[in-house]
Amino acid sequence: MNVKKSKIALLLAAGAVSMALTGCGGDDGTDGNPGNPGGPAADYINTLNLKVTDVTYTDGQPTIKVFATNEEDLPVIGLQDLGVVAAQLTPQGATGAGNSAQWTRTARASGVDSYTDNKDGSYSFTLELSEYSADMTQRFNVYAGGKGSTLADGATTVPRREIVADFDGQGYEAKYTKDIVSHETCTNCHAEGEPLTTRHSSYYTQETCATCHSSSMSTESQWNHLIHNIHNTAKTFEDKYDKEYTGAAAEALIQNNCKSCHVEPEADSGELAEWGNWSRIPTMETCTSCHTNIDFEAGKGHSQQADNSNCIACHNSSWTEELHTSSFGDTKALIDTYGINVTSSIDSTTAAATISIQVVDSAGAEVDINTILPMVQRLEVITNVGPNNVTLGYGGKDSINAIKNGVVDAKAAIEDGKLVYTTTQDLELGAVGADDETAFTFVGWAMCSADGEFVKCDDADFDGKDTDKYTGMKADLAFATLSGEAPSMRHVDSVNFTACATCHSAEFQVHKGGNHAGFVMSEQLAHTKDANDQPIIGVDACAACHTADGTPYSPVGALELKLHARHNSEGIIKDCTQCHNDFNLDAFKVKGAIASSFAGTDVYTTPIAATCASCHSYNMDKFKSHVEGQGALVNVSKDEATDAAQLETCFYCHAPTPADHTAVKM
Repeated sequence: MNVKKSKIALLLAAGAVSMALTGCGGDDGTDGNPGNPGGPAADYINTLNLKVTDVTYTDGQPTIKVFATNEEDLPVIGLQDLGVVAAQLTPQGATGAGNSAQWTRTARASGVDSYTDNKDGSYSFTLELSEYSADMTQRFNVYAGGKGSTLADGATTVPRREIVADFDGQGYEAKYTKDIVSHETCTNCHAEGEPLTTRHSSYYTQETCATCHSSSMSTESQWNHLIHNIHNTAKTFEDKYDKEYTGAAAEALIQNNCKSCHVEPEADSGELAEWGNWSRIPTMETCTSCHTNIDFEAGKGHSQQADNSNCIACHNSSWTEELHTSSFGDTKALIDTYGINVTSSIDSTTAAATISIQVVDSAGAEVDINTILPMVQRLEVITNVGPNNVTLGYGGKDSINAIKNGVVDAKAAIEDGKLVYTTTQDLELGAVGADDETAFTFVGWAMCSADGEFVKCDDADFDGKDTDKYTGMKADLAFATLSGEAPSMRHVDSVNFTACATCHSAEFQVHKGGNHAGFVMSEQLAHTKDANDQPIIGVDACAACHTADGTPYSPVGALELKLHARHNSEGIIKDCTQCHNDFNLDAFKVKGAIASSFAGTDVYTTPIAATCASCHSYNMDKFKSHVEGQGALVNVSKDEATDAAQLETCFYCHAPTPADHTAVKM
């Protein structure tokens, strides 16, 4: 018998001594007093901690001990849905030259009948393994809690917790494992504390997924194949519930960048020892998850081969990594080559805004736009009025492609190396100091590119739909007022684009393809700083198109609604803190009616209610009844919603924060 002991195991042993001493002269639990020889037990659990403290073997079958505590390190007694999945790791090359290490699920047990509650915070499982080798790493994936879970008392709720613990085949520290991607990397996009998928509603970590989706399943269901399928559009499939997986949403975020998930850990961290496995050990099973046009055995799309033994002969680690990631490095380098500085001024006679656009290099030095003009695919200038309560709407904004495929539009001109354009739409500017006295201009641009270089745009009719032919560049935002007084600006302290970049990447080219150049949201857009004197990259520029009147492309196109509706539809964003660093509730004081279209076309809702309904419209009748009791109006005419915009009393009771948007004042 071999045992791996931990500090917790020793504490349990001490607890046993304490119990013996208690039996000699202390509380014996008679007369209705159960006693508590191990000290107080948890009577609340905000965080459930699980740890495998001991693994022992008898005739090749393990008994594992799991210790459960709450956030105060108090033992949790009475878990009702504790479970464990056991798996064995076959080493790299053990099943054939070139084959990667593979987990094989060997046992599964869950529910109170499968373990012993030792009534001291520890639980014991004895498993019957389908296969076992003392020379191989053994994994125990332990899980408990979740929606509807309680302790044996039926009242104490138990939050979800999943862990994996790897040991060698005798119960000591594992000598090798397969840890390629961290859970923390997944939570860059997937909400912490929420299920990873809508199919397996109770599973929260990719380590759990990898333990079950093992070599005991078909190639398509094994984790090294499946995980790539669900993050790109190379292959659509249906699961056993007839749910279709296209990978479209994930691909839009990750953009087939392997390093979005395969992140190198910090040196000497002791984590993710196998993080480089993805490029070091190429296999047919993994590669065909993305490269679906290849049949290795038939020699279609690749030289014929029956197994993985010869892959590394051509696909060495450095070349594989370069092939899969170099284009993303090239894109970043191109984006960083140039920026733009945009200024705007309003003529006191014509009330037209004149926008001047100066190209600069990576060092900030001015660049004559004539020198790069043949390579400029598009330079898009969008001007609207009233940053907080946009007045011109989508259709009334002033918008022009001032440059298209290297040609300057007749309404624009190049003066002293700068592109200059004067608006032609009537801006209908308001009174001095009013929000609608400010005109704001969002400028995006793109340059034709190929093979990591800027190239001449040789097709005058190119419409931008082939996104491989150009690179979106850093956008900029400018403000101007008729009076020359300080402009009104939209708040940027609720969402910082750096939060967006955790999923989308800092080089994400927003709306690239056809209608727009592909806006790169960088520090150039910052017009204010945070408490740490760091520039805030806001999303306020998006309101130039995503106005309160919506867009022709979406029934809920206003910025306040669009972002919620779009991200909710993907089932990934489930926690306000994933995007919001704060809620600026005062921003509603300067907002007006918002086109809602929750029940039809050309209808409006007061601003607070409209914003809330972008997530909470699943029971519209109940929602409408509640908010209209607080002064809101839902799905009415624009005039009615405008008149009532500042009559909502929602925040008399509600005090939402990103951490708890359901909070109320008590």
